[in-house]
Amino acid sequence: MNNFEFRTVPYIVSQIGGAKQLGEMIAQHYPAVRRVLLVTDAGFLKTGLVNPVIASLENNKLHVAVFSDVIADPPEAVVHQAVADAKQKEVELVVGLGGGSSMDVAKLIAVLAGSEQSLSSMYGIGNVKGSRLPLIQIPTTAGTGSEVTPISIVTTGATTKMGVVAPQLYADIAILDAELTTGLPAKVTAATGIDAMVHAIEAYTTKHKKNPLSDMLARQALGLLWNNIDQACTNGTNLEARQAMLLGAMLAGQCFANAPVAAVHALAYPIGGIFHVPHGLSNSLVLPHVLRFNAPQAASQYAELASIIAPAAQGSDEARSTALINAMEALAKRVGIETQLRQVGIAEKDLDQLSSDAMLQTRLLGNNPREVKLEDARAIYAAAL
Repeated sequence: MNNFEFRTVPYIVSQIGGAKQLGEMIAQHYPAVRRVLLVTDAGFLKTGLVNPVIASLENNKLHVAVFSDVIADPPEAVVHQAVADAKQKEVELVVGLGGGSSMDVAKLIAVLAGSEQSLSSMYGIGNVKGSRLPLIQIPTTAGTGSEVTPISIVTTGATTKMGVVAPQLYADIAILDAELTTGLPAKVTAATGIDAMVHAIEAYTTKHKKNPLSDMLARQALGLLWNNIDQACTNGTNLEARQAMLLGAMLAGQCFANAPVAAVHALAYPIGGIFHVPHGLSNSLVLPHVLRFNAPQAASQYAELASIIAPAAQGSDEARSTALINAMEALAKRVGIETQLRQVGIAEKDLDQLSSDAMLQTRLLGNNPREVKLEDARAIYAAAL
């Protein structure tokens, strides 16, 4: 057995309605804190689901500032503005309340608000210096797992993204509360759920840092997600299914925080960066085609996962691996999200740029069970077209 390390968020609460107790949790864990910054996006703010959370904070005599200018794939300018606001208001604790983008921005505020270090000097792995403000993460989608990962993705140019990866980005507390996800449209529920399943599948087959804990979490995550995604999509007010999806997404986040993702994400990033396709959908569009490419090297591991999502499949590793891939492909069609690149505005003429951009994702491609060359990336995109 290989040596390995495993890190995660130290305190996790999975409770329907748990976000309404945020003020009490802060009073218990951070009795000296008085000024809290809540980081979210304008769309979620309009739902009104933020109001009970704010009331909980105010009832515990906490001063609440709200930063709601987060947008999908947040650019550096949004992060800089958020940090300036946090410094001006002398914030003492940061709460990320939203999807992956809101939680990613919250992480960066927490490390930048009390530091003189620049954002640009943090890009890469392990480049954050010093400590951070206390950080609590509350996801409103069951997808990214950002509440338990040490990663924050920032848009740095017209189509380019950079990542900050450092242990300081792990939150102190993560709260999973299905009541905050009931307003999600079925297509968003589907795409984010498949995104979480990709995290589990890629962590299970990653070339580096795969370990017994990440494997166990990957299998548990896949089971929760697979067995609840249809109900969450068709009956969005089913709190039990929604809570199971949140837990599955979080477990998948714990997986890939320690056993990193690979080619699905590498090929998905340019789709999001160039064509502004949501991250979960970008992953879903290339997923079956990357799995088929990887199958010659990863069939035995895919066969193990097939026992969870295609339990009736029998025969060789190759046969069960194919059953897994077919099941994931059928899921995307069943939940009604786009399944071809052309459906999101991508044409044959775009494949060369997508391929060359994907090859820049060396950190991710190095984790893939099979080496991906430029011509391989183009063939995968062509199959997905």
